[in-house]
Amino acid sequence: LEFWQRRVLNISSGIENLGTIQWDLSLCHLLAWVICYFCVWKGVRSTGKATYFTATFPFVLLIMLFVRGMTLPGAFHGIKYYLYPNPERLADPLVWMDAGTQIFYSYAICLGCLTTLGSYNKYNNNCYRDSFYLCLLNSATSFMSGFAIFSVLGYMSQKQGVDIATVAESGPGLVFIVYPQAVTLLPWPQVWSVCFFAMIILLGIDGQVSCLESIMTSLTDVFPSHLRKGYHRELYLMLICALCYLFGLLLVSQAGAYILQIFDHYVCSGPTLLLMAIFQSVTIGWIYGADRFYTNIEDMIGYRPLSLIKYCWLYATPLICSGTLIFLLLRYTPLKFNNTYVYPWWAYCIGWFLALSSLSMVPVTMIYKLAKGRGSLWQVSDVVSLSHRYLSGSLDSVYSAVN
Repeated sequence: LEFWQRRVLNISSGIENLGTIQWDLSLCHLLAWVICYFCVWKGVRSTGKATYFTATFPFVLLIMLFVRGMTLPGAFHGIKYYLYPNPERLADPLVWMDAGTQIFYSYAICLGCLTTLGSYNKYNNNCYRDSFYLCLLNSATSFMSGFAIFSVLGYMSQKQGVDIATVAESGPGLVFIVYPQAVTLLPWPQVWSVCFFAMIILLGIDGQVSCLESIMTSLTDVFPSHLRKGYHRELYLMLICALCYLFGLLLVSQAGAYILQIFDHYVCSGPTLLLMAIFQSVTIGWIYGADRFYTNIEDMIGYRPLSLIKYCWLYATPLICSGTLIFLLLRYTPLKFNNTYVYPWWAYCIGWFLALSSLSMVPVTMIYKLAKGRGSLWQVSDVVSLSHRYLSGSLDSVYSAVN
C-alpha cells in the first residue's frame, strides 16, 4: 500500500493540492496513446488486426490464472466468499450502481462503441445472434474472472491467517495492491505477476482502441467529404490523441487519483449511464417506434426476434433504470476517497457539471434538429406518429402525407 500510494502515485493530501506531474506515469500515458494511434490510424481494418491480439490473448492469461488459483490451498474459502450472498447489502444503492456500472461497461451499453463498430458489418449480418453470444461470453468471462481472483485471495488469507474480508478490496486497490501482494506468495511470483499485469494492460488498450475507433467513425460519418480526403483522417486522429493526452496529464499528477475518482463516479457511471439508457430506450421504443425497429431487424436477419425484447425497449428498461436512478438519488451520499477523505464542495460541483455536460447533448441536439426541421413541433409529432405506419417509406413521402 505504501509503495502504491507513495512511490507509484506519490499521492497528495487532497484534490486541492494538484502537485506535480509524475514523469514516469506521463511516459506510460504517452505510450498508451501512441499505441492506440497506430492501432486506429488505418481505419477499422488495422483496429481489427490489433484486436485479434488484445482481445484474445487476455483469455489465455485468464485461463492460466484460473487454473493456478483453483489448485491453491485455501482457494475454497475464497470461492465461498465470492459466491455467498449478503442480503443486507441489497439495500445499499451503491451496490446496485456498481453492479449496473459493471454491466454497462462490460457490455459497452450506452457507450456507442459496439454500435459504431457494428456498422461495419454486412447489412444481413445476424446481429441478434451476435448479441446473444456476446452476452453469454461476457457473463461467463466475468464469472470466471471472479474465480481466478478470489481463489488467490483465499490462499492469501489462509497463508496470513486473517479473514478474507480483510484482504478483499474493490477498484484499483484490488488490482494494484491486494492481488499483486497475493501473487508474491506463489512459487515463481515473477511469472504470475507478468501474466496478470499483461492481461490488465491488454484489456485496457483494447477498450481504449475501441472507444477511439468509434469516435473516429462517428466523425467520419458526420464529415465524410472532409475526413476521407488524403491524410485528413490521420491528422484528426493525431489531434484527438494529443488532446486526450494533454487532458490526461491531470490524471498522472499527484492529485490524479482524486480526479480519477471524480470522473469515474460522476461522468462514467451512476446517474449518467442510467439517464443515457433511459434516453436511448425511450428514443427507440417510443419515438422511433419499437415495431418499426423490430421490422428493421427482421429485414436484416430474416426473422423476428423474441417479442420480449420489444417490451423491454418499451417498458422494462426505462422503468428499471428510472427506479434505480430515483433510488440512487434518494439515498445519495457524498463521494469519499478511501472512505476517509471528503472532497471540497467545488469538486462535487465539477463532477455534476461534467456529468450534465455530456447528458445535455441529447436535449440540445433534439432542440437543434427541431429548430432546423420543417414545420412546427406538432407537425413533427404527426410525422413521427405517421411514419410508424409507413415503415418502408421515406420521410419525404411522410411529410407529403401530413401536408
